[in-house]
Parts: sequence; structure tokens; C-alpha cells
Amino acid sequence: MSEDELRDLIKLQPVLRVAPQPRDLNNNGHIFGGWVLSQMDIAGGIMAARVAQGSTATVAIEAMSFLAPILTRDIVSVYAQVERIGKTSVSLRIDVVAERNRGEEHVPVTSGLFTFVALDERHRPRPIPESSKAKYTG
Repeated sequence: MSEDELRDLIKLQPVLRVAPQPRDLNNNGHIFGGWVLSQMDIAGGIMAARVAQGSTATVAIEAMSFLAPILTRDIVSVYAQVERIGKTSVSLRIDVVAERNRGEEHVPVTSGLFTFVALDERHRPRPIPESSKAKYTG
């Protein structure tokens, strides 16, 4: 992620902001990758439910790599932006940024493409409303 892309990203409102706890540390003193992934999935689920106007489920995670560790005392911000809306699914670019030194430093941690499917009351795929497609893609 370039400096300009990072600067633009942190101007947005994060979907989720969280402070990791000591119990979230691995043996290296960094936050577990699985913990980071779960925060991304939570934020993605929030955003996907907004887009789908109802329940969703994660169906795929693509192209994710860890760029830097999250440390204790970091504040973690998770950003989600719509990449694509299909008939029953929405793909989101989810970015994680660690805020360090009381906000003086922003460190890109990871990014991934998550796909969610909209679900009906029987937990089967359902169409995403056209109003959402217009709102989030155009």
C-alpha cells in the first residue's frame, strides 16, 4: 500500500475499531493472525449486511497477506469497501491499519478480498436488493 493510498484510507471511517488485549498475543509478542482475520470477518459481516440489507455469510477470502505485525498498545482499525456486487453476493476489500504512538503512526497490517452471500430466513442465497446495488456501486 502506497503512502497516498494509506493517507486516503485513514480519512475514511473504519467499520470496526478495536484494542487487542494481552490474551490475543502469540509467543512472539505480536497479535495472532487468526485474531486479525476474525476482526476482518466481523467488520466485513457488518458491511456486507448493510449492502445486502440482511443476513450474510462469508463464502471466500482471497489474496490476503500480512505486511506488518500488530503490537500491544496498537489500536486496530478495519476498513471495508465494496469491490463488486453480484446477484446474491458482495465482495469487499478489507484493510487493517494499526495506529501506534497515540495516533502519530499508521501501519498497514493486512488486506484481503472477502466475499459474502446474502441469506434468506432459511439460510439460502437470496438476491441483493437493486437499491443497494445503486447505492454502493454507482
